[in-house]
Amino acid sequence: MAEAAATTKLAEIILKRIRSRGDITFASFMESALYEPDLGYYTSPGRKVGAEGDFYTSMNVHSAFGRLISREIGRFWELLGSPDSFTVAEAGAGGGQLAQDILDAIAEENPACYAHLTYRLIEKEPSLQQAQAARLERHAGHLAWSSPQELAGGALKFTGCVISNELFDAMPVHLVEMTDEGLREVFVSADANGFRERLLAPSTPELEAYLRKFDVRLMPGQRAEINLAAPAWIASAAATLERGFVLTIDYGYLSEELYTPQRRNGTLLCYHKHSTNEDPYQLVGEQDITTHINFSSLIEAGNDGGLAAVWYGEQYRFLMGVGLIEELMKLVAQAKDEQESLKHRLAIKKLMLPEGGMGDTFKVLIQAKGVENPQLLCMRKWGMGL
Repeated sequence: MAEAAATTKLAEIILKRIRSRGDITFASFMESALYEPDLGYYTSPGRKVGAEGDFYTSMNVHSAFGRLISREIGRFWELLGSPDSFTVAEAGAGGGQLAQDILDAIAEENPACYAHLTYRLIEKEPSLQQAQAARLERHAGHLAWSSPQELAGGALKFTGCVISNELFDAMPVHLVEMTDEGLREVFVSADANGFRERLLAPSTPELEAYLRKFDVRLMPGQRAEINLAAPAWIASAAATLERGFVLTIDYGYLSEELYTPQRRNGTLLCYHKHSTNEDPYQLVGEQDITTHINFSSLIEAGNDGGLAAVWYGEQYRFLMGVGLIEELMKLVAQAKDEQESLKHRLAIKKLMLPEGGMGDTFKVLIQAKGVENPQLLCMRKWGMGL
């Protein structure tokens, strides 16, 4: 991973930047690789998700995913007293697929909630707004848009919920490694052949403070990722909500499981055309770079901002609690033939099964503000409290 030839326009730009200004943290490199205007992985044209892209997310597997989330959102509305103004803010809304599935389901199954609903799409890439508006045209009267800066700046205030699906795993992370001399941070340098890593003193004392906070003891030679952006984002969401919920779906673990010695090289993975590798310095701007998230940091940051963690568990537990089996039975009953029925069954199997499916890789965290002891749908039978 220590060196790679520049193979893209963005790689050349970053290399030139490093050569003129000096080494950068891995977090800065990852920020550029993913979000450099017009050239970063998420800010450049092209389909990223689904069969034609580089990876799948749960919403691409079956529309039932969004439909089931919509039921918990309806429950949020009830628990908040069925307010006249209810906002669902989706962070990292992408092409609007999840928004469409959620809005279609609420319009059909919960018209009373739909009548009071504003769906606010929050996306870093401004060019996506036009595509979102076109996809969600039938819900035009219920749509609004905001930038991540508006969320972070505290300008937004509403009652409702903030939801995200695979948002945190694509936030830039600091890479650290434990050495015989103590903790060092991975910096990205450049030589004649391209990118090269250097281990230097940490760029900020926050990195060692983070490891102390979660009682993480790295072994000599062990690497780990530290996401300082995630707790800051949760703090913004907490400040934005007057009352309501934050629903996070992503892959990751609590800190004691995330930072075990077995993960000697951390969790960083790159995705390109449905294949994975561990080299972020190739195909810069053309491959996704992701890491597993530390749910303990989201819970802690939420607590500091007045968000109580009310439910945490595997995706399959969440989906079962909100009605996955009933949804599958309905889909199978409505299928026009055995082939369509099989398609539904296989897709939902992928959503819930571990080992090759998404059922236990993905976790769900629900945090609440201003709602005492909420009884959520996901707590039914299959639910797992904290």
